[in-house]
Amino acid sequence: MYSLSFRRKKQVGAPPGTLVHTGERRTEKVTIRVMDYSEGAVEEHVVETVAEALPMLDRKSVTWVDVVGLHQVEVVEQLGNHLGLHPLVMEDILHTSQRPKVEEYEDYLYLVMRALIPLADDDDGLVDSEQLSIILGKRFVLTFQEREGDAFGSIRERIRNGKGRICRMGSDYLGYALMDAVVDHYFTSLEKIGDYIEELEVKILTASTEEALEDIHSLKREMLLLRKTLWPLREMMSNLQRLDSDLITEQTETFLRDVYDHIVQVLDTIETLRDLSAGLLEIYLSSLSNRMNEIMKVLTIIATIFIPLTFVAGVYGMNFNYMPELGWRWGYFAALGLMGVIGIFLLAFFRRKRWL
Repeated sequence: MYSLSFRRKKQVGAPPGTLVHTGERRTEKVTIRVMDYSEGAVEEHVVETVAEALPMLDRKSVTWVDVVGLHQVEVVEQLGNHLGLHPLVMEDILHTSQRPKVEEYEDYLYLVMRALIPLADDDDGLVDSEQLSIILGKRFVLTFQEREGDAFGSIRERIRNGKGRICRMGSDYLGYALMDAVVDHYFTSLEKIGDYIEELEVKILTASTEEALEDIHSLKREMLLLRKTLWPLREMMSNLQRLDSDLITEQTETFLRDVYDHIVQVLDTIETLRDLSAGLLEIYLSSLSNRMNEIMKVLTIIATIFIPLTFVAGVYGMNFNYMPELGWRWGYFAALGLMGVIGIFLLAFFRRKRWL
């Protein structure tokens, strides 16, 4: 099964603002993508160092810096120092167990979301989760992802082609577009979970094995973690809409309400999937009970047929001196015939009652 659990590795006793990466340890190089654009002009680079990206952040156009990989702490530190990010913000970016939230600072907004990543069929699980940090400034947006393979490919393509209003509007609209892309990918992950629940239901109805029971319990645990992971998103988006910040225009606030509606749909879908996963246990127990009832019905029918046969055999198995039938030449065959007639009669009776 997939896992959405988080382990904190913060060094005990470290002072606030200590920059320590607490996520999965990685060895690959951090990728830094920079897109600088305005209406009619787009400039895109994959830079080797933070120093190459810093001049673009000082331009009057909109600049998007996307950092993939948080294991090189100095990358976050250099960007944060250049833009004057609070040490606690940089600490939260590196501590990948944050719940979704929005924090307002003087010159920027700090947002945290959880991105769901559908896994391939040959992987051990359905979806994985990673922390996505967004810094929204007046003319820039920073995004910090834990790993490669994000949901922003369509946004990059829209910027390259100059399509839509994304190139005509400011950084706040870019921030909206990034959040909307993450939320839209939730539906893809939830659809995969829904398909898995249907497959598991068929598996349970076909054969109620202990393996199926383990899958049900694992699914219920993960659905609970999924709900705890995404439930704070509603509060985050609600707080974001209530902010009286100059960084978000009135026009962009309208689009943020649409993201809020999508989050409500996501949470409703999660509740539905939780109910379905809880119902799987009832289906399992019901299937197990039906199977047991079928076994008991067969055993009961067999026992019912053999009770009168055992009675006949018991009567003629008694060692009395005077039993006229025992001296009759055809007595043995008559007893067997009587048993056969009783058995056939009971089978016909059960079939007429539709018990067979």
